Amino acid sequence: MLTFAQLSDIHLDGGERARERAHRVMRHLDGLPLDAVLVTGDIADHGAPAEYEEAREVLRSPHPVLTCPGNHDKREPFRKALLGEDPSGEPVDRVHEIGGAVFAMCDSSVPGEDHGFLSDETLGWLDGVLGDRPDVPAFVCFHHPPVTLGVPYVDGIRLFGEDRLAAVLARHPQVAAVLSGHAHTAAATTFAGRPLLVAPGVVSTIRLPGQDGAVADYEAPPGVAFHTLDDERRLTTHYRPIIGGSSTSA
Repeated sequence: MLTFAQLSDIHLDGGERARERAHRVMRHLDGLPLDAVLVTGDIADHGAPAEYEEAREVLRSPHPVLTCPGNHDKREPFRKALLGEDPSGEPVDRVHEIGGAVFAMCDSSVPGEDHGFLSDETLGWLDGVLGDRPDVPAFVCFHHPPVTLGVPYVDGIRLFGEDRLAAVLARHPQVAAVLSGHAHTAAATTFAGRPLLVAPGVVSTIRLPGQDGAVADYEAPPGVAFHTLDDERRLTTHYRPIIGGSSTSA
């Protein structure tokens, strides 16, 4: 049994509001029996080095924390502060094997742009990672959803070139799900015949078409996705708002 949390879009900016919300979520997760915590992008709001120094502190956890960049992130300070690496503008792609599963954390960011795209380099890397572990269940994780979600603001800056990703996934049936963020709303659909599970936003929630109010709801509580893969490789996901305080069970 593998259980892990996924959060996204914390947008740390040096201000108290974003920090408190991200800190609230992480402290809630501290007491839970989790194998890992995934953060699927937009960790910083402006990509400033100080925002990643803040993130390194806020994301400290007793659980392994796996990260990938979003469109608000910048690769060089992301690498330096969060990964302890020399700054580089190359895609930030990392693989982790935890609890009997592979987590391929892919970089879907396009420097200077809001939409997403997986470079040939990243797709080649992903194909190799999955090919090396054909019998291990895998999660392919990145920031931008590769399909429309019925939210015009988000759909215009989703992941493009998704057919190239679908071709890679078709070669690797062990992929249990695709996990993304970016939408600031919990969503579940399919992509390339696999579950596509979108984490809610921590810093804000996007209102759906027809809902009253501005596009972003800053009063809604931060949300988290909890994913469980059982011994028969059946995946179950629960979405939960984090109101405050802490908990000892998911």
